[in-house]
Amino acid sequence: MESSKVYWTDFRTTFNENLMQKMIRLAKSAGIETIDFDGKFTAIKMHFGEPGNLAYLRPNYARALADFITGLGGRPFLTDCNTLYPGLRKNALDHLDAAFMNGFGPLSAGCHVIIGDGLKGTDETLVDFPEGEYVKQAKIGHAVMDADVFISLTHFKLHEGTGYGGAIKNIGMGCGSRAGKMEQHNAGKPDVDRSKCIGCGACVRACGQNAVTLKVPDGAADGKKKAFIDQDVCVGCGRCIGACPKDATHPCGSNTNEVLCRKMAEYAAAVVKGRPQFHISFIVDVSPYCDCYAMNDAPVIQDVGIFASFDAVALDQACADIVNKQPYLHGSIMDECKHTHNDWSMDVHPTTDWNAQLEQAEKAGMGTRKYELVKI
Repeated sequence: MESSKVYWTDFRTTFNENLMQKMIRLAKSAGIETIDFDGKFTAIKMHFGEPGNLAYLRPNYARALADFITGLGGRPFLTDCNTLYPGLRKNALDHLDAAFMNGFGPLSAGCHVIIGDGLKGTDETLVDFPEGEYVKQAKIGHAVMDADVFISLTHFKLHEGTGYGGAIKNIGMGCGSRAGKMEQHNAGKPDVDRSKCIGCGACVRACGQNAVTLKVPDGAADGKKKAFIDQDVCVGCGRCIGACPKDATHPCGSNTNEVLCRKMAEYAAAVVKGRPQFHISFIVDVSPYCDCYAMNDAPVIQDVGIFASFDAVALDQACADIVNKQPYLHGSIMDECKHTHNDWSMDVHPTTDWNAQLEQAEKAGMGTRKYELVKI
């Protein structure tokens, strides 16, 4: 397969061009105007950020992109699907409240905001995907699949379950209905190392299924409560793993996160298959965890730039390579890591390898990992 072109620009500006204008110039240079937007419903898939988190992309970028698409005759809307876990994005009403709180309202964004899988996360389209090894029928938010054109607008970051959260993560996990998210997560379920557990209850608060309880283990003389996970109730979403301050909760089985990555990649391939697509990613405020948390830690590297391509696989590969070439920032979580992997993601999250999602996406025909980088 031939390499795909990935266009990029840094964050330098001039008195004649701000960052939003520069993003549009980048998209135009990458060929976005070759897409026929005239009269077409255009889904702009992005993450609205959990309130309390400040690392998500600013709504100014979404506004600039929506205005540009409208100028080409398109009918853009911002979209994301509901989450599995607690927080303000678990149903459409709360999700819209969260989006508005973070600046993604119809007036500020220049287009409507639609929660892709409906009020309770059950409004889904079953997408046949015979190419899949892990997923033969993806459960995707109905509004996402109703769109004529698909665009991803992604904050590229580290991620505790998938290594890197890039375009594939934004599309595959982000566009899955709640049932689709459960399907992607259920390859393995976490367990608790009670020798490390301090009974703080962070995992209990993070669980959206009420699968985690605190109780005194049988025979414990000290009377201290520890976390227990009901494997029959747990859906394997992994939120408790990220929430634990002592790394007491952990995946069971060595391939748990690998299977998650591969399922997610096939979901992403199912979303974009057979329709016009374009992808923009920002290497900015590169946090060590997902934007789904109601907080964000210090960036692990300096801001790099904006990247665009018709190929989401090539885009993610380029972004991952570039992030790993940057010196890490002192004062971040990087100071606490053992740097043994030659890979910032695996230094922070050693239980997952981000390569699995790109390998599977390429195998599923979504794109290629070979890329040519073009500076704008």
